Amino acid sequence: MTKRRRFDLKKILADPDMRRKLMVPTIQATQAREGIETTREQADRAYYVVTEGERATFFDLGKYRSEKGEPDRREEMFVRSIRDLGAPTRFDVARRDFGTIEGSPLAYKQIGLVPHVFREAPLLDPSWAKAAQGLATADDPHFVRNYWEVPREKIGEGNDWVPFAKGGEFCRFYSDIYLVVNWTEPAIETMKDIGRVQNVEQYFKFGLTWPLAGGSFSVRRMPSGCIFGHKGPAIFPHSQGDRDFLSGVLNSELAEYLLMGFTSRQSMGGRWEVGVIKRLPIPKVQPSDCWNNITDAAEQICDAKASWDAGNEVCTNFVMPWILREDIINAGDTIQSRLHNLAQFEATHEEAIQRLYSELNAEVYKLYGIPNKARAIIEDTLGKRPSEVLWPQTEGKSQDQKRKEHVWRLLSYAIKRVVNADDDGIVPYQAVAGKTTLANRVRDELAVLFPDHDVNKIEVEIVNELKTRVTDYRTVASIEQWIEDVYFEFHCSLYKNRPIIWHITSKPGRGPEAFGALCHYHKFDSNRMAKLRGRYIRDAIQTFKREAALASQEGRTEDRQEWQAKLEEVQELDRKLQWVQEGFFEDREGGDRDFRILTPWKSPHQRPEGWNPDIDDGVAVNIAPLQRARVLRKEKVV
Repeated sequence: MTKRRRFDLKKILADPDMRRKLMVPTIQATQAREGIETTREQADRAYYVVTEGERATFFDLGKYRSEKGEPDRREEMFVRSIRDLGAPTRFDVARRDFGTIEGSPLAYKQIGLVPHVFREAPLLDPSWAKAAQGLATADDPHFVRNYWEVPREKIGEGNDWVPFAKGGEFCRFYSDIYLVVNWTEPAIETMKDIGRVQNVEQYFKFGLTWPLAGGSFSVRRMPSGCIFGHKGPAIFPHSQGDRDFLSGVLNSELAEYLLMGFTSRQSMGGRWEVGVIKRLPIPKVQPSDCWNNITDAAEQICDAKASWDAGNEVCTNFVMPWILREDIINAGDTIQSRLHNLAQFEATHEEAIQRLYSELNAEVYKLYGIPNKARAIIEDTLGKRPSEVLWPQTEGKSQDQKRKEHVWRLLSYAIKRVVNADDDGIVPYQAVAGKTTLANRVRDELAVLFPDHDVNKIEVEIVNELKTRVTDYRTVASIEQWIEDVYFEFHCSLYKNRPIIWHITSKPGRGPEAFGALCHYHKFDSNRMAKLRGRYIRDAIQTFKREAALASQEGRTEDRQEWQAKLEEVQELDRKLQWVQEGFFEDREGGDRDFRILTPWKSPHQRPEGWNPDIDDGVAVNIAPLQRARVLRKEKVV
């Protein structure tokens, strides 16, 4: 017995688009019987010409406005567009179609060019995912830090600080989550009072995030364990397997074109609001060749960027600088060979992700059923968009500049290893208190990093690179000079003016210093300050006194004057550090003569007395007294 199919006639008749669904194939079939081949797009247009009486015509004439003495062609193009129904400046749109977009914005270009997308494809939210706005602290300096400002053991879900996706700069597919937010009970209660702690049920889930503000739209992976912000909203796919597919679609040029129909980026200041992103139509497809191609391309681009970023010293997943990574270079290569191979590696992989992105865009157009003519108009409307870049931090730099950057980062890494390995986190530049010079310790570290090489040859190769003249990079004659004159400024720049290794010096700026020491911020408490003054600086003072006296006895006047000048320079440093250590204050609060730690969110009685920094208060607050005392090699840090 044949089983009868049951139809819900009421539901069928209630479909407002049923007439079109029946008529368009009928038009195609009728034309075919006459020997005329008609595409679905042509039949769809014919249907609307016949059935939709109320239509609106828009003319895009803005680009024909006169500029720099050229004639204004808007009137000419308007007349042409009236005569030519297919003119690229003319958009004929059925008025009913405006209702297909929630809120009915005047998105005539998008509706006129790709009307079927808005009629047929379901919205991102709720069909594919949930999009939400997150935490607004209302006081970021109080609650938000760069992850390196906080000891690693205090970071992570269940700890005092958790990763915080807060937006940031334009970057598709991947961007490191380098910020953390204070997630202790007192902090949460305060943020509830002054800010917005919203959509908490979505915190710590994996998904995608994007910068609320900025030119082109870009989304990137957000790993589990993060809190997301109001300036870094998030998308949570209903299926984990859809994350990279959605990443591919959302990062496509077509998605940006469609989203532009919901908002004017000029009037909104380049803001991609959650309400806008929710309304992006995305065809509901099951895994297929098109779905797989988009997913694979997005995943490969993301993985390539993440793998490269593991060579970035300030990345949360940093392993070692690129010049040392044996997955990129050969361990036996010279410095010059490594730099050459790095340039080739970067160029090859950047070309690969640009090719993948081009293929991804083609697949997205195919997914939405966009013909080539419409695609050309979309691409012309969007204009030049940012390309895929493997190393965003050096975008626009020349190969010579990147080469210099690699060498500087190698030395920066060696210094970081020396300071991290030091018991008290204080590494003097000079040989004092039984410690060898910083330069010699860096050389020893280079020997460890290049075990199969003659370290003297490695140093010669590095110095040769340091001597080359490159725009925006200082030229120095030795590793010692780079460590003394370049390192701290470079470290501050690399660490976004929140340095964790501080160069305390008797001579701010550049040139030979009588005394200098690198101090690790995480260890530099009241005891380390006392040790810096009582052991290292005192030993330097005693040495200079002894040498000055000896030179005086032997009648070496110039030597005596030189040692005396160094002595006075270090004694002045000691006096300034004493002011910081004791929290000396006179004149106005925060003035040049105020050497206290002034935590803005703490009342006067809660602030530390003297040098007793609270790591949770961040670098900006704690380094300020040293900056006011002018004992840092870079005088303006924050």
